[in-house]
This record gives sequence, C-alpha cells and structure tokens, in this order.
Amino acid sequence: MAWQVFDLPGADVRLAQFCAQDDAARWFARLREEIPWQRHRLRIFGREVDSPRLSCWIGDAEAVYTYSGTRFMPQAWTPALAELREYLFAHCGERSNSVLANLYRDGRDSMGWHSDAEPELGPEPVIWSFSFGGVRRFRLRHRHDPRLRLELDLPSGSLLRMAGTTQRHYRHDLPKTARAVPARINLTFRTIRASPARPASA
Repeated sequence: MAWQVFDLPGADVRLAQFCAQDDAARWFARLREEIPWQRHRLRIFGREVDSPRLSCWIGDAEAVYTYSGTRFMPQAWTPALAELREYLFAHCGERSNSVLANLYRDGRDSMGWHSDAEPELGPEPVIWSFSFGGVRRFRLRHRHDPRLRLELDLPSGSLLRMAGTTQRHYRHDLPKTARAVPARINLTFRTIRASPARPASA
C-alpha cells in the first residue's frame, strides 16, 4: 500500500487505499451480515444515552474495554474480521487483539469528539481504521491549538492509521451530515493491554 502522510505536528496520521471499490462492497456486505450489531448505552455527562450508531466490540477473551463509562466484554471474532486482522499482521506487522465495529446507517448517525486514550491502550496506541460503504467526513483537531486540524473524506476501502502521540494531542470525530449518504462500516483495530496490578491497600 502507498501511504499518504499528513503534516500534523505531534501526530502520526497516514491514509492508504486498502482495496478497490468492488472489493470494498463485498467486504461491506460480509461485515454487515456477520457482525452482531448492537445499540450500546453510553454514559455522557452523568446520564446514560443511546449511542448514535450501531456497534460491536470484538476481540480475544482478555480484550475487555471501558469506554464512556461502559465496560465491554468482547464478542468472538467473525470470519471477515479475522481475515482483516491477519491482513494487518501480514502487511503491517500489527497483531491487534480487538476491534470496535461501528455501523453508521445514514447521515444522522455520528461519533462525537474523543480520543482513543484509555489506559488499557497504552501511552502511544496504534489505531488502524478501515472504512467500507458511504464516504463520510473525518476530522481531527488539536486539544489546545484550534489552528492545528485536519479534515478527510474517507473513501470506501481506505485504511487510516493513527499512531505515536496522536491520541495524546488530538481528538477526532465523525459529524452528522444532511446529505443523503449510504451506510458506512468503520472498523478500528487496536491492542488492549493488561491493566497494571494495583498495590495492596495499606
């Protein structure tokens, strides 16, 4: 793959085309059928709300993940997701142990501003983000300097890589759109690390 590297201070963000459009359509169909999509409940500003998209947390048995006050136990790998994980290992040298799958059914589904900076991801996580289906706008902005930002239209069959200190310095989102857009599936592969042992109480 040929990577496009973006000049963004304090970040390592790259984009490549993973597959052709026909292949991307086949991946989309497989993933939509195989993944047991759920409507997650998230805790935001002290109250529980329905997530504005369908999701599924999938991974190895030990890949337990806490996001927005909710603890997610991993579902088993589906055949298509296992193939994509093996692709990342063979071509990128990354052995991810989990993936967050998101289904954006139309332009009203979205993802708010956040960083993938939970402790179990480690200090400099590598996030591999596949997109299949409708083209959506992806935005990054610096936590403290509004002049540092990046906006990308992620095509079907693309692979976005965020690494280094990206999550420490930047937040990202996928905003709503009034345009009529086809459904989109996004897969963010990552590695959940074992939580450090807590010291015994005195």
